[in-house]
Amino acid sequence: MFRYCPSCASERIRFEQNRIFRCPGCGFTYYHNTAAATACIVRTNTGLLFLVRNRDPGKGKLDLPGGFIDPGEGAMDGLCREFMEELGLNIKAEELKLFASFPNIYPYKNISYNTCDLFFYLDAPDLTEKDLQLEEAEISGVQLIKPENLDIERIAFESVKKAIKVYLKITN
Repeated sequence: MFRYCPSCASERIRFEQNRIFRCPGCGFTYYHNTAAATACIVRTNTGLLFLVRNRDPGKGKLDLPGGFIDPGEGAMDGLCREFMEELGLNIKAEELKLFASFPNIYPYKNISYNTCDLFFYLDAPDLTEKDLQLEEAEISGVQLIKPENLDIERIAFESVKKAIKVYLKITN
């Protein structure tokens, strides 16, 4: 990520332990920490809500509502913001139930971001596709899929696949 030290402009900056940028010249240290992200399984009367990704990584594959947490935001507030941005839904934090967390790798423009993905679920029995206002730059469509009809290999990220498997175990 760094070719030159941001502090002294030396080209001797090193990437160590898969997370630390360190300059031996001036002592500058930058920890490339894990980013926090959220996702939510939404259960309706007709199935689980999946988004169809309109961007890489995973363009055309299934994903869950959610995204990265912004600086100054808590996980639940960030997830509520993502629901509004992606689907036009006003979700309240107290409706969300945390059930799992998994590490993930999010490859974006030749950089692999390590993430800690927090998974929530939400029961919205009466929600239909008509209730949604899609953010089309990121989402090309939605699908309501009954758990027994879900092809797990259509899902974009390994952490989401793991979370869905856990969710199906705890809800059956």
